[in-house]
Amino acid sequence: MDIAVANPYGETKSNSNNSGLVEVESQRAIAEVQAAMIIARKFPRNPIEVMDRILNACTRVGLAESAMYSYNRGGTEVTGPSIRLAEVLAQEWGNIQFGIRELDQANGESTVEAYAWDVQNNVRQVKIFKVKHMRNTKKGSYKLEDSRDIYELVANNGARRLRACILGIIPGDVVESAEKQCELTLTTKMQITPEVISRMIAKFGEYGITKDQIEKRIQRRIDSITPALMVQLGKISNSLKDGMSTPSDWFEPISSATPETASKTETLKDKLRSEPTPTDKETLTVETKSDPEKRRTELSKKLMDAVKSYPKSDHEKMYGHFFAFFQCQTMQGLKEEDFESAEQYIEQLVKDAKKA
Repeated sequence: MDIAVANPYGETKSNSNNSGLVEVESQRAIAEVQAAMIIARKFPRNPIEVMDRILNACTRVGLAESAMYSYNRGGTEVTGPSIRLAEVLAQEWGNIQFGIRELDQANGESTVEAYAWDVQNNVRQVKIFKVKHMRNTKKGSYKLEDSRDIYELVANNGARRLRACILGIIPGDVVESAEKQCELTLTTKMQITPEVISRMIAKFGEYGITKDQIEKRIQRRIDSITPALMVQLGKISNSLKDGMSTPSDWFEPISSATPETASKTETLKDKLRSEPTPTDKETLTVETKSDPEKRRTELSKKLMDAVKSYPKSDHEKMYGHFFAFFQCQTMQGLKEEDFESAEQYIEQLVKDAKKA
């Protein structure tokens, strides 16, 4: 005799289907990891070939331009490889799995994992962090609601952690060699043309940085920029793009002072550009002209005599303006116009002193 009372809501359904799917997925993941490790052991990387591929990749100008970043830390400029270079290093190093995945999204924040795993050596770097769905602006912060905005925020924050994970498993000397090759590529292959300068100005313009601010930082006209300075600005641009620094870390605001209130030394360069004065070229011997170092030394002595008529508080600015004409990687790279501009500057100082 059946004494059990039937459940009015029906019979309990078995969860065997769900548990079966979980078991299948678990077995698939285990098999995938085992296969990756077996293949990595069967086809190990050749360090010599890998290093050749990395150095060859770093000879591409496109990669070299985005390979380095720079930021200020305690008044000291710190440089390092960008996420773009880290990705290339991981791809060429081989037998590496790396990426970013969102583990959870709740209460207005995402829990994210960045990882890099050297399958061959079984070395793994993992970083788990939280990203609040907030965007900070000069006018304040606001919460992100659009899924696309949240995705981009998570990806940007994850890129920095991913770079740290990749660099944690690739030998440091390999990374340093790649950095040196990128800098060598830029200094030897970079062609400074009006189009390149225009693109650089437009790139900084996206962050509210003007041409005047750039010229103030490099202490020269933008059309006379050197490859070394262009490389430095490229690192700053990459730093701004990756969110490692802000424009105020690198560029000073342009003063709104009028020509009447500007100091004498601040307006001398503008006078020279608009009204160049003749130079005393006869005083320079043929031997001195052929030796840039001797020529600059001779001009430095003239400058020391010229500034004696000015207050000592102005001397530092005057010397700064003078040596700005000679910012170059090598003395042999200086042009005749650099020396002429310096001579004109000294003569203008002498004339202004006589008028005073």
